[in-house]
Amino acid sequence: MKKLLFISAVCLLSCNRKAPEARPPIGGVLSQQDLDVSRERMRNLNTIERGQIQDWIKGQSVKYYPTQLNYWVTVEGFDQRTRRADDTPISYSYDLYDFDETKIYDKPFERRDARFGHFDELKAVENALRFMHDGEEVTLLVPSSLAYGTFGDEKNIDNDIPLIIKLKAL
Repeated sequence: MKKLLFISAVCLLSCNRKAPEARPPIGGVLSQQDLDVSRERMRNLNTIERGQIQDWIKGQSVKYYPTQLNYWVTVEGFDQRTRRADDTPISYSYDLYDFDETKIYDKPFERRDARFGHFDELKAVENALRFMHDGEEVTLLVPSSLAYGTFGDEKNIDNDIPLIIKLKAL
């Protein structure tokens, strides 16, 4: 009898609880207003980060050149070079730094025999690799939108963090 009373009490209490707020499912459709707010936020953040990166460049002895994809590189005319085609193999490694020049991960990220069009990489890294020569090393200054963006990497890189990427085509 005690069990029946206990189960009845639990059922009665659960019926009185306020229903959780309805939310769209993960991957659900955002309203146009939500999309506009997000687009404006990214535009403003990109403007701020570009200014911060340009200020940082002024204090450096190395010359950096802007690219058409919105990052800077240590090679003049870099994105005017011949571009590697899809399905071309490449091996590479890179280290990530913040703008205090602190290395974020102890070990470099490295891939062997990756093929363009078939690997998932940071936008700026994949784009830069298409213009690099084998054995070449470059440094990229990358706004957060081309790095790990709004969510970070959920490990060592926080959200909305621009990065310095030291990239080597092996």
